[in-house]
Amino acid sequence: MTVNCPSGHPSTSTDYCDVCGLPIGAAATPAAAGTPAPAVAAPGPAATPAPAPAGQTCPNCSEPAAADALFCESCGYDFTTGTMPRPASALDLGPDPASPPPPPAPAAVAEWVVERWVDPDWYAVQQSDDPCPSPGLPAVIPLTEKSLLIGRPSKSRGISPEIDCGDDTGVSRRQAQLTTDGQRWWVEDLQSSNGTYVASAAGPLPETPIIPGQRQELNPDDRIYVGAWTRLVVRKATPEEQAGQA
Repeated sequence: MTVNCPSGHPSTSTDYCDVCGLPIGAAATPAAAGTPAPAVAAPGPAATPAPAPAGQTCPNCSEPAAADALFCESCGYDFTTGTMPRPASALDLGPDPASPPPPPAPAAVAEWVVERWVDPDWYAVQQSDDPCPSPGLPAVIPLTEKSLLIGRPSKSRGISPEIDCGDDTGVSRRQAQLTTDGQRWWVEDLQSSNGTYVASAAGPLPETPIIPGQRQELNPDDRIYVGAWTRLVVRKATPEEQAGQA
């Protein structure tokens, strides 16, 4: 008589399995005729577990890290490039909207000014049809640029002269250009309608305009005459004028 053990092995012994040695007892069932016994795998060598990946140590803080880690979790060291990440304070995060705006930069104090006069003597020889304004104190204009335009403004043509002679219709829109190297000054006529004239304060009124397109250096006591009555004098700013600009 053949019986099956609890594992299904056919056994001629009814107390212990002839194949696996398990006790059969009441759990045994008669083996079906012609049913082949299941194959028993031959015992082989025990499976060797896969080796755990080797770790690495951060060279910056000496903390352990996984072998495939790209960054140290403790200090942020970059294992790929060998550098530390940029600190947040070094990043260009832009201005803080909650911070107050920075104070404006102080305006430059001009070392030079130009006086703009109404000159009745110049008006007398120009034969202008416009009435001459009443002479008075000059308008003092600080010279804060290296190059300044003398003329009359025009919104339609986008002309905004730094030395505005808008009340004198005898002055061209782009009359002349003043330029400086910081110590010396030059004037250049810009093909104006009535010409630009230069003369010494101690001499007579000029009769010949300067050549258009050619710079003429100004002496300390020179005067520039333009339009029907305008006289310009370039000079050093006084300490009081500089203090008033601050």
